[in-house]
Amino acid sequence: MSNRPRLFAGFLKWPLAVLLLLQSAWAVAHSPGLSSMELSIKADSLNVKVTFALQDIEAFAPMDTDLDAEVSNAERDAAKPSIARLIAGQMRITVDGQAISPSEPGQVSFDDQNNAHVELHYPAAPKQSLLLQSSFLALLPDGHQQYVTIRDSKGRILSEKMLSRQDDQIRLQIGSGGADQTKAAQPRLNVFVDFLKLGIEHILTGYDHLLFLFGLLAVTHSFWPAIKVITFFTIAHSITLACAGLNIVELPSSFVEPFIAATIIYVGVENVIRGDHPKGRNWLTFGFGLIHGFGFAGVLREMEISSGDSGFLLPLLSFNLGIETGQIAVASIVLPCIWWLNSKPAVSRKFLKAGSILVSLMGTYWLLERTIL
Repeated sequence: MSNRPRLFAGFLKWPLAVLLLLQSAWAVAHSPGLSSMELSIKADSLNVKVTFALQDIEAFAPMDTDLDAEVSNAERDAAKPSIARLIAGQMRITVDGQAISPSEPGQVSFDDQNNAHVELHYPAAPKQSLLLQSSFLALLPDGHQQYVTIRDSKGRILSEKMLSRQDDQIRLQIGSGGADQTKAAQPRLNVFVDFLKLGIEHILTGYDHLLFLFGLLAVTHSFWPAIKVITFFTIAHSITLACAGLNIVELPSSFVEPFIAATIIYVGVENVIRGDHPKGRNWLTFGFGLIHGFGFAGVLREMEISSGDSGFLLPLLSFNLGIETGQIAVASIVLPCIWWLNSKPAVSRKFLKAGSILVSLMGTYWLLERTIL
């Protein structure tokens, strides 16, 4: 009898440890460390469009000039010249061995996803070679990645690469027939691996998605019920990830992110109220998984991957495969622990209640942070 409280306290350390580990990162569920760049080769010029999250830009081009902790539309507009100078100054483009500079100040615009778009025009086109270096990556956190696509004047992809601080350059050799005649030589395997890793990293740092999945799996006692939950979640978020990525359906992040937090709260509360045998859990998983798919799609939208054409399907498929790989890896570690705890009548109910309360509390924090904080 005296061992039961001690045993339960030991088991309670696991969710508490998770809470402490996530405390430093739970204000935002995903790092904004992603950006994109698209370079278009014209007959006698280069057009470059760079997209960054405003969080990444604001650290180097302050917008809150009146220091009231809020950035107004007027303050954002006033910051456009400094943002353009910042990006242009950190861009290194060499055409046929000659460094070139923009022919005019860059044009800056903002979207409703809190991204800044910078367009630069260069007065030269490569005949033999092109070298692009994104030195701005050296100023950003080490994990930041930038997806670069180079296209010819007809919109065909000539090369693509995921840049990082350690590898911030992309090179293109132009064939004898000019840029329009150059065939894409970038190994598709590299792109597949880059987006596979990105998907794995995204799910492993997507604490809201992982907590939602934990809440769903916490009521399972064996292999098949868990497989059903994972399968329904996978099918659902794959559907909306593809639809959102292909611009078939689009929901604003101001709706998606709070709704994801609400799904976490609901699952935790349902576990507490209905215990370890809730009815309709698979269909609940599917319905809520559709919303989580829009959250996954936000990563590709940040990098404007969905603006591509023939080069989009491979990143989409490999990114989704990465998400599934990371999800299965996490489940393979967590599920045996859950099943073992659920096999102990003395602690199973307490474990489910304590873990579910923590899940709901964290979901509540995210909901507040994404709406009113």
